[in-house]
Amino acid sequence: MTKKIAVLPGDGIGPEVTAEAVKVLERLQRDFGLKIALETAPVGGAAYEAHKHPLPEATLRLAKHADAVLLGAVGGTRYDALPRELRPEKALLGLRAELQLFANLRPAILYPQLASASTLRPEVVAGLDLLIVRELTGDIYFGEPRGLRTLANGEREGFNTMKYAEHEIERVARVAFAAAGKRRRQVCSVEKANVLETSGLWREVVTRVARDYADVELTHMYVDNAAMQLVRAPRQFDVMVTGNLFGDILSDEAAMLTGSIGMLPSASLDARNKGMYEPIHGSAPDIAGRGVANPLATILSAAMMLRYTLDEPLLAGRIERAVSKVLDQGLRTADIWTEGTSKVGTQQMGDAVVQAL
Repeated sequence: MTKKIAVLPGDGIGPEVTAEAVKVLERLQRDFGLKIALETAPVGGAAYEAHKHPLPEATLRLAKHADAVLLGAVGGTRYDALPRELRPEKALLGLRAELQLFANLRPAILYPQLASASTLRPEVVAGLDLLIVRELTGDIYFGEPRGLRTLANGEREGFNTMKYAEHEIERVARVAFAAAGKRRRQVCSVEKANVLETSGLWREVVTRVARDYADVELTHMYVDNAAMQLVRAPRQFDVMVTGNLFGDILSDEAAMLTGSIGMLPSASLDARNKGMYEPIHGSAPDIAGRGVANPLATILSAAMMLRYTLDEPLLAGRIERAVSKVLDQGLRTADIWTEGTSKVGTQQMGDAVVQAL
């Protein structure tokens, strides 16, 4: 059966890197039997400029009816003056909430060819292969009440609410344990249970869920220690599971272990494995239109889409091996370039991956 893919390029470098992932998918469609239909729609700042809203009804409808969503990036400084509810980032939060995408999977894998590009010593990061599972629809980003208020003395105060219900913790914990069962069978649950009631409940629920996965080892770590351990000894981790706020921060930290944020894909899944797939980097408006952005994170996000939603693990592996082959050839975009390698642009890198398929 043909699967429908909603392609939402977004802003900044989003359209550039998404175009390269689409080229890869179209090659698989043409030559390797992948049955997909691609449909494109605006999102973020581009949607605001066209429709005066970052997530137009037509775009949301397409995303809801599609089997999977491939997203580029949203945002940019040109939109900072907009009311908060009309900023491009609201589209991202809206898609996650409307599609009920509660589990965010962010792998951090160091390709051996890029060991020298990491900001840490090669002996610290060599062989790195960890997966961060981040809860995506709860926590302080969505908690109510929230807002600004004026105190009796006339001073303004901002407030947000951090909260989790047991079922929200349990379902993302099960995603993490299931993923670990296919890897090295280790889960590290990250929270701040020594000071936060929310984290105390998180630890209690994750511990309870662990009893259903006797073959997976569970450990607990406070988030401040986890942040330190990621740069001290990152290879100790297999799967990390954590809340929305902590996961947002830790996954970006983990990105730099791999040499560039331009190398990291992500998947956001619902209860039936429908997903939205996107690189974890932003829209990078400072380099937009220059043809120098790294498309590999978006291409690898397409591989995750094939693996998790479209049930095409062989084609997913084909993409991943093609990326590795291109790196073996010494091709590098500016963010991962080192002395002795060949610097190429966005399109050249995408073309090379297509050729390597």
